[in-house]
Amino acid sequence: MTLGRTWSVVLSGLTGDLVEVEADLSNQIPGFSIIGLADKAIGEAQQRVHNACANSDLPLPRRHVTVNLSPANLPKRGSALDVAVAIAAVATEAPVDRASLEATVHLGELGLDGRLRPVTGILPAVLAAARAGFRRVIVPHANLPEAELVEGIEVRGAVSLRDVARAHGLDVPDVDLEPVAGAAETRPQTDTVPDLADVIGQRAAVEALIAAAAGGHHLLMSGPPGAGKTMLARRLPGLLPDLDDEAALQVASIRSLSGLPVRSLRRTPPFEAPHHTASATALVGGGSRVLQPGAIARASGGVLFLDEAGEFSGHALDALRQPLEAGRIEIHRVGFRAVLPARFQLVVATNPCPCGNYGVAGGACACPSLAIRRYLGRLSGPLLDRIDIELGLQRISVASAAAVDRVTTADARARVIDARQRARRRLRDTPWRSNGEVDGPWLRNGPFRPERTITRPLDDALERGSITLRGYDRVLRVAWSLADLGERDRLSATDVGGALFLKRGVAA
Repeated sequence: MTLGRTWSVVLSGLTGDLVEVEADLSNQIPGFSIIGLADKAIGEAQQRVHNACANSDLPLPRRHVTVNLSPANLPKRGSALDVAVAIAAVATEAPVDRASLEATVHLGELGLDGRLRPVTGILPAVLAAARAGFRRVIVPHANLPEAELVEGIEVRGAVSLRDVARAHGLDVPDVDLEPVAGAAETRPQTDTVPDLADVIGQRAAVEALIAAAAGGHHLLMSGPPGAGKTMLARRLPGLLPDLDDEAALQVASIRSLSGLPVRSLRRTPPFEAPHHTASATALVGGGSRVLQPGAIARASGGVLFLDEAGEFSGHALDALRQPLEAGRIEIHRVGFRAVLPARFQLVVATNPCPCGNYGVAGGACACPSLAIRRYLGRLSGPLLDRIDIELGLQRISVASAAAVDRVTTADARARVIDARQRARRRLRDTPWRSNGEVDGPWLRNGPFRPERTITRPLDDALERGSITLRGYDRVLRVAWSLADLGERDRLSATDVGGALFLKRGVAA
């Protein structure tokens, strides 16, 4: 039989599609061709495969080898198909165990010496293979710890193409080769989060942060430098519940797709803080050939912190509007479309003006009024309408610095977890899991709709034009988080008034 067949995976975002790799011999001029809507990286695989096979004592047939990647209408990108192409081509003449070959998914890039080089996106690729019913996958040795995080599938790490051939029954001389090293750890994973007790004073801000954590609400903090905005934001992940298995796998898969090493499943929600010079593409993600998740996707399941928001470009900030509403980001490029998760908590920090001293007691602001308006105008009305809590901060005084009634992360986290459990019980028959996700019509007209006497301040604000209907719904979401923190089963006027104040600083 002159046909070799095996499997591999191509990724579109976090979605993995199984690709059947077929190699066949024909009596034509000796050569090697790959068909099936492959990109340039896969087209160049023929030379890598030729050299890798020759240097691994696995010579290719001296006939024309045609490799077909099926389904033919699915665009294929990247070098992760190299190993599957090589072993399928070898199987056209070599006496391999064809049942083993056809039941195995192969992932990895080939070096010219035959060694397997690591590729990005191994975790979502192995997940796709497991969900498709495969029970064995062969990956580069450097990707082995990451691939082993997927349960229910046998994972083998291969140093070279020789190891792959031996796994399918070929008798190939064993040559001691050094495994190719994986990506260096540029951003170490750590579950250590600063303690909330480090925050001195700012008790109202701490309570607002706890409310944001309890309901998964977006937060805007405005105040002069030194008021503690960054300090508060960096403590928010420690207040959030641990990630469950599904969320932890999703976070790790996005990290893998970003080219970062993954050696374990983190349970602490991620924290992303892009620099204010970041472009819209850096936030959203993209790439003309290889998809790179942006900060929005990397923060999914955790916190996206935009410090010095007034320095971000207006275009970059407005790119957040659709993900905030939909909980996902769609990336469209010529030839492919990818959907990435974007269910994150947005925390925005900004100064009152470019110099930071506008309206500060004892401060002297030298910014022209036009500069102040331009600076604050970066945060557009539609973006602000999607933020649940707007918090004004001031620098602490000597008296408040001496205060000892500090809240620890452990105590605040216990309150948050209790509040989320109350919300989950209330939402058990709905598709939502936290207050920040609940649909507005359900809040206004569902089984827990508040009485008109309770929502009168909110109705008045809507009638005056102080808030929009979207803002109305967001106030109700925050009000339910305040009720959950207060262990109340129904909304009270105090909850609505407190949420309305947190949204617009409008007293009830």
